Amino acid sequence: MPNVEIDLNPVDFVTIGTIGPKGQRVFYLQAGRENQLVSMIVEKEQSWALSEALRELIDDVDERRSSETKVDMSLMDMDLREPIEPLFRVSRMGLGFDEDSDRIVLIMQELVVGDENGGLDMDADVDADDDTADDALIEDSYDPLGEEDDAERPSVVRLWCSREQMRALSIHAADTVKAGRADPRLNGRLVYYWT
Repeated sequence: MPNVEIDLNPVDFVTIGTIGPKGQRVFYLQAGRENQLVSMIVEKEQSWALSEALRELIDDVDERRSSETKVDMSLMDMDLREPIEPLFRVSRMGLGFDEDSDRIVLIMQELVVGDENGGLDMDADVDADDDTADDALIEDSYDPLGEEDDAERPSVVRLWCSREQMRALSIHAADTVKAGRADPRLNGRLVYYWT
């Protein structure tokens, strides 16, 4: 789905969630504004990196503004909304902060694979936790000189969010990534476990 540009400014919600059992989870980044719902597939490592980058960005903004961005996670609805229909798989993400509006923008670019169809097969059986396969896909899509055909230009989604929404996304993304890790009490290799 090349050449789609979507701006949600501001979003009503933004979240990350997964579908599937541990080891086969597919990560979705989802946001909505009024009746518009946008879902994209992201990798587990992208979710973790986004969580860390958001935390650092918000801490930096707070320090410059002598403020503290807090969020009560018990009041946040971080569940994915139905229908979950991914617009595309994300290749790159960027963050920015607009001083005037006091909003953080999250920019996501579509992964475009250089196959005969010029697009990504969203129905392909790809393990979201498989680093090797996705690294190869990202390298295939890299085009720093912008020489790609206009018809294959990747789609872009921009999400404009409050600092509180992004703080919640950062916390939730980190928790979601951790939730897929094996419980050491159940792996059969630990002799003692105490809390």
